[in-house]
Amino acid sequence: MNLPGIRSRLRSAAVLALLPLLALTACGSGDTDGTAAVGAQGSPAPTTDDPVAAVRKVDSAVALLPADVRKAGALRVGSSIGFPPGAYYPNGTDKAPAGQDIDLADAVAKVLGVKLERQDASFETILPALGSGKYDFGTGNFGVTSERLKTIDFVTYINDGQGFAVKKGNTELTSKVTDLTQLCGLTIGTGAGTTFEATLAAQKGVCAKAGKRPYDVKVYSENGATLTALQQGRIDVIMSTINGLRYQAAQPASQTTFLGEFHRLDVGFAFKKGSPLTKAFQAAVNELIKDGTYARILKKWGTSASAIEASRINPPEHT
Repeated sequence: MNLPGIRSRLRSAAVLALLPLLALTACGSGDTDGTAAVGAQGSPAPTTDDPVAAVRKVDSAVALLPADVRKAGALRVGSSIGFPPGAYYPNGTDKAPAGQDIDLADAVAKVLGVKLERQDASFETILPALGSGKYDFGTGNFGVTSERLKTIDFVTYINDGQGFAVKKGNTELTSKVTDLTQLCGLTIGTGAGTTFEATLAAQKGVCAKAGKRPYDVKVYSENGATLTALQQGRIDVIMSTINGLRYQAAQPASQTTFLGEFHRLDVGFAFKKGSPLTKAFQAAVNELIKDGTYARILKKWGTSASAIEASRINPPEHT
């Protein structure tokens, strides 16, 4: 009986068992150079600061809401609870979610004097549901793209984007990905309904043009499943959010290396096209920026490097 071999397999199994939990734990810093791991500027855990507690209603922003919303005093939000630092369940799905997106949405609601009726939803279902009126707005680290702007209105609150990560010790990809031809012949794991999936699909012919074997794409509905696939060797690289991958790389059990930023995107609250709520939300975000609450929220979640100077409605996609 090979006891060392058994112990090795047990250690590997224990690590893999932890991987989905990494999507439900705390987060770290948001470095600006695109390569430093989360935690390089301090602890990978968020602070205990509660910036939202002191937020008060601002009448000038409330006045921008439609009369029926002011009367009802509530808004329905479709919320994708994925992984930190955006939104996650630190204490299980039967407890309240936490994260940067949760704090920002709650702070905006307090400025506008409304209560949020948060409904958990899978990422890929939220944008289509806005048009049907199921939700008044959506959150889920939704990047502003030219394609989405055809059917969705956005009010921006942060600048994040697309990045790549590999399993620690990977020798096939060791430098920042600046061109998708660097991925030719590899298998890429990413999230369903994301800008990452759309980017990879739109550029699927780049490898053939370069005379190389095409890359393969595997789509997952949960971040934990993507990470597990990477550790088990079923995919070679992950494409996901810059801030999320930075966080992940700082967690020792994840055993990943962040390869840096690929494409920056503005991120915003999502609304159906022509929504009367956008001006009020923009005013609320700008109030939070002005009074310092916004900076405190981003500092709490380690994403200060992704701060914006002012909220915008439907900015063009970054090129």
